[in-house]
Amino acid sequence: MFSREHILSAFSAAVPIMLGYVAIGLPCGILGNTIGLDPLQVALLSILLYSGAGQFMIPNMFLAGSGVAAITASVSLVNTRQMLYAASFAPQCADSPRWLSALFAASVTDESYGVNTARFAEGNWSVDRALMVNLFSQSSWTISNIVGCAVGAAVDIPVNIAAFAMTAIFICLLVTQKFTSANVVAMVVAMAGVYLCKAAGLTGPAILIGAVAGVACAMAFSLAAGRGRRLGADGDAVPAAPGASPGPIASDGLAGECATAVAGTHDAAAAKGTKARSEDGEGR
Repeated sequence: MFSREHILSAFSAAVPIMLGYVAIGLPCGILGNTIGLDPLQVALLSILLYSGAGQFMIPNMFLAGSGVAAITASVSLVNTRQMLYAASFAPQCADSPRWLSALFAASVTDESYGVNTARFAEGNWSVDRALMVNLFSQSSWTISNIVGCAVGAAVDIPVNIAAFAMTAIFICLLVTQKFTSANVVAMVVAMAGVYLCKAAGLTGPAILIGAVAGVACAMAFSLAAGRGRRLGADGDAVPAAPGASPGPIASDGLAGECATAVAGTHDAAAAKGTKARSEDGEGR
């Protein structure tokens, strides 16, 4: 664990992420400087929060006049995906010490998730190396933010130029998603919600309201689509005619079992009736 070989292999895997974090960490630090954060505060934010999207959201929402509650809720909502990322590594962490697994799970980001997932799939990868990928990436992010904050204090850089980096991050997150029907619904409703809120003067909570509306509509759409598929499957389940073999039944789960049971009951009843009529004929 944490051998020289592991450190070198983890650093090699993390280099592409580290270079990418320099490109977006500098403008993030500049944005932090625009709301009055000093390099130490930016460093603490990068270490304790460590969320690119969240750290871009905080200055932008602050400059837009959003309250602390709206900023906190919006950043928390955006970062819920990290819990899914961490949970997906549970099988790989099964035999690792708890402290190692906890630290690894707490430092997963979109980029490191992709790299570590690919390395685990290839084999010959371990949790300690995956953790070092996360830590190398976080170090690059933190240093870039600190440098950006220092540059922002020394050089007058238009806020609009730096702020577009947040838009670029969300565009990247969007295009990397699988374009399912539910995701399209979430995207359209979220954009419409943000636009309507800003048109109505609700600039502060616009992002939060739009995001919640998009997620809620996507969940409702997914539930309705799933219910429709189940009803369609149940409608296709036709029990066998009396005296015939049940045969394959186009259904699944409990509905399939019930249909099979009904078909079997029909067969049993038909068999008893045939036997009874035969015995009655022989008796006469």
